[in-house]
Amino acid sequence: MFEVVLTRRKRFGWRWQVCDQSGKIFADGFDRTRPAAKYHGERALFFLLSQAYLNNRSAASSED
Repeated sequence: MFEVVLTRRKRFGWRWQVCDQSGKIFADGFDRTRPAAKYHGERALFFLLSQAYLNNRSAASSED
């Protein structure tokens, strides 16, 4: 299970991270506004999940 974590940084903006349940960071970034950080964090999560799906799909088709 992955999650997007938003952390407020003093006067500088927001840090976003895509982490698993153990706390391992798969992607991170920084934005000035919370909505932008939320968008980019969720976008990174989407790309992470879509790449895993595409890799599994291509591996399954190569076994045939």
